[in-house]
Amino acid sequence: MSKHDELTVGEDEKLEEQTMIQDDSRDEICHKQAKEETEAPSVRSSHISIHSQHLGHDRQDAGEDPDPRDLESLHTATTNTPPWSVFTVQQKRFIVLMVALASFFSPLSANIYFPALNTLSADFGTSESVMNLTLTTYMIFQGLAPTFFGDLADMAGRRPAYIIGFAIYLGACIGIASCNSFPALLVLRMVQSSGSSSTIALGSGVVADIATSAERGVWMGWATSGPMVAPAIAPVLGGIFAQFLGWRWIFWFLVICAGTFIIPFVLSFPETGRNVVGNGSIPPQGWNMSLLNYLQVRRQRKTNPPLERTLSQRSDRTALKKHRKLRIPNPLHALTVLLEKDVSLLLFYNSIVYCAFYDIMASAPSLLGEIYGYDALQIGLCFLPMGTGCLLAPALVGKLMDWNFRRIARKHNIPIHAGKATDLSNFPLEHARIQIVVPFVATFTLVLILYGWILHLETSLAAPLILMFLAGFTSTAAFNVMSVMLVDLYPLSPATATAANNLVRCLMGAGATGVVIYMVEAMGRGWCFTFLAGVVAGFSPILWVLERWGPGWREGRRRRVERIKKENDAVEDVEVVDREVKT
Repeated sequence: MSKHDELTVGEDEKLEEQTMIQDDSRDEICHKQAKEETEAPSVRSSHISIHSQHLGHDRQDAGEDPDPRDLESLHTATTNTPPWSVFTVQQKRFIVLMVALASFFSPLSANIYFPALNTLSADFGTSESVMNLTLTTYMIFQGLAPTFFGDLADMAGRRPAYIIGFAIYLGACIGIASCNSFPALLVLRMVQSSGSSSTIALGSGVVADIATSAERGVWMGWATSGPMVAPAIAPVLGGIFAQFLGWRWIFWFLVICAGTFIIPFVLSFPETGRNVVGNGSIPPQGWNMSLLNYLQVRRQRKTNPPLERTLSQRSDRTALKKHRKLRIPNPLHALTVLLEKDVSLLLFYNSIVYCAFYDIMASAPSLLGEIYGYDALQIGLCFLPMGTGCLLAPALVGKLMDWNFRRIARKHNIPIHAGKATDLSNFPLEHARIQIVVPFVATFTLVLILYGWILHLETSLAAPLILMFLAGFTSTAAFNVMSVMLVDLYPLSPATATAANNLVRCLMGAGATGVVIYMVEAMGRGWCFTFLAGVVAGFSPILWVLERWGPGWREGRRRRVERIKKENDAVEDVEVVDREVKT
């Protein structure tokens, strides 16, 4: 055998030996993975979370997307990725139930007030137009306050924002129930609005934490069912209190309800903020931890190996803290959302529809009292059909949205894995959502015209009540679809995006409610609501613009976010190296 052949045989033997070692390593890894399948769920979740972080780091080195918090807009969903949320279906149902109940208080406080407007005007010696200023200021702060709470929730977690908001709300309700002057009522209504209005923005953030785009329609529908129940029952309750017990009992009732709710909420509601607990697998700390979380962590300490638990949880928390810096909440962060072309157009159009809807609500007590001579209780009962329409819309339209999402995904051969984030980079998201919203907006526009002229003709009560039902159903369905679309467009900070939505629509709605009585007096009932319908129809081409150019704007934002994240991570890596060199 030649010297060259001897070298070749030696190299082949070395190569065969390396291959055997690699096979043994793979066998050990497979055995370890099989063992992990039998471990406790909390330990397995920690392993998944660590794997996700390592995978994200490897992808960052390879030039791919580095941000694990924005999976739906930046990552391709594969079957071996960690679940979007580790919360079980039963846990999600409980979370959404608590969110719906919390969101119930903002519209409850607004709508329970309508039947008492005439009574309040008489008690405080003001005109109906002046008393409507309490509605206007309420809506202004209903738009401003969520910009603060939304940024707080996206930064520090959902639970702290909820607790602070309800503390402010309880104090304001006690103050209103005890006040004796119109200026005090005006100011305290602003404070009350500030405390309660944050719950709707926080609710959208919680749903984005636990649900993917493919299933978000149904969960968002249930989460918004709480705010939609309020228009159905709040005016009736307000009419009963104003008629038989006095208007102050409206606010004592709100104190009792809020106090009864907040106690079990604080004890049992889990933290869902993805910058605090990730996909739910990382135990929260401090006031992000509920009593149930505390008991669960104690139980895990007894069942899980200390070293393994400590290493996994520290690794997860370190990865989150890298992107999380506690600071004073900045309300101006919501304004940055308005700089995005697609988001700003969507929010503006949503606000136009909202103004028309709220003009019906704000003018109804005056018009029903003028035409039919009703008292506070009867006016409150007249709101039941509209509230019923608002109540039915979210659940029905939520299922319709999810069905259409899956249908279009199949049409474009885009896979959807249950519980996993879906890659939206090539998905016609705008088409899927706008296709649902157009019929509802068109019907709502027609209802506005008919409603105005029915009131002008002063027909029997049945006709305006039927139209109020249709107005409530169609407008709420449109709001729900556009709210889900907003979260889809801005999944990184859903609470802040929803706060921007509240800011725009409530400020515009405040102006609309402040002038609607004057518009009716100047233009007449029929032409006033015909004008409102014309405004909605005139701005409806915005939906076509979003469907035509929205995907390109969304993709440009995705690439910009990806580039900024890479640059920030590179700077942080350099700072870490510098600290290590110094030490």
